[in-house]
Amino acid sequence: MNREQIVETWKTKHGEQTILDRSQINEIAEDLDFTEPNQNFLGKLRIGRNQFSIANYGKNMTAPAAKWGDKFRKPKALKDIKEVQHETTIKKVDESISFVPEKDPNYIKAGYYKELIQIFKSGMFVPSFITGLSGMGKTKEVFEAAAGTKRELIRVNITIETDEDDLLGHYVLKDGETIWEDGPVIVAMERGAILLLDEIDLASNKIMCLQPVLEGGSIFLKKINRLVKPSPGFNIVATANTKGKGNDDGRFIGANILNEAFLDRFPITFEQDYPPTHVEKKIVNKILENHGVTDNEFVDHLCQWTDVIRRTFADGGIDEIISTRRLINIVTSYMIFQNKEKAIEFSINRFDDDTKTGFMDLWTKVDPSATPDELEDNSMHVQDGTTNPEPDEEPNS
Repeated sequence: MNREQIVETWKTKHGEQTILDRSQINEIAEDLDFTEPNQNFLGKLRIGRNQFSIANYGKNMTAPAAKWGDKFRKPKALKDIKEVQHETTIKKVDESISFVPEKDPNYIKAGYYKELIQIFKSGMFVPSFITGLSGMGKTKEVFEAAAGTKRELIRVNITIETDEDDLLGHYVLKDGETIWEDGPVIVAMERGAILLLDEIDLASNKIMCLQPVLEGGSIFLKKINRLVKPSPGFNIVATANTKGKGNDDGRFIGANILNEAFLDRFPITFEQDYPPTHVEKKIVNKILENHGVTDNEFVDHLCQWTDVIRRTFADGGIDEIISTRRLINIVTSYMIFQNKEKAIEFSINRFDDDTKTGFMDLWTKVDPSATPDELEDNSMHVQDGTTNPEPDEEPNS
């Protein structure tokens, strides 16, 4: 084994200042048709656990001579004389696995989709924070923007329990061996992927471990003495129902107040609203078209009804709202039950009785064909388990 050739190849391939692990050094030796470097050679290069450097290779590293008066400590055990090295087995994600989301052919571009496309294409590291009420497509647009730019995306659903081990990595016991498993943040950094921190306002102060990552720099994994540098293209997008200032109206239980220094590390904040009526019509029509159905009148009434509810909500007239997600759920139920009123009722049953009554009253005003008597009769049939006759069927005499 020619050590000098290994060192020169190291400089050419990785640079003199780059820190390598044992597997990378073995690859260099293999490329040169050498055997694996021996422990004596590696010992001169070792700077940490499974970390090696050639920065000082060949230089005089002899310890300075002891001076008169220096205290001598008698070693108590062998470990005081010789450091015992422990190799850490790191479980890596299979490189053949692609994290690029599949593009949804039925997706209607909405929200800040176009802006996310611009950010991802730029290749710049610009963490973005998307805030807005639930069910308006915040997460969906991030997935679609990643799919549109063919970028890998790794999603992490944040909860109050999420901590450093969940994000950066942890030790696991497998087949009697303790191995290190990288967390999603580290995987995204090394692959140059988009890291999606979903519902980030549910996090506790343990999320502060991401400070160096949000600054675009390297992060040191102290548990395994490993420095991780972000690959080109790595970026972060966070979604939340609040702006990280907590929630006072009780709509988003569990939303926490995030550290201001943490929030300040998101240069871009998108304050998202529900899509305008004409966009939601496209969304609803697309779903119906997928099932071979065309019902422009129903779509118009449904989107008008949703718009009225949202305006009333904004004015403080009601405490609940119909989201884009719930609008899609109504259309999906309609495709199953072939009954408009039943589809609406099944989708709003989660609300209190007063809200349900208010929503259905608004529906009768938007759709002239729906009468209060029919809605009440439909509700009774649903409650007693019987099936309401179809609108075009005559009741038995």
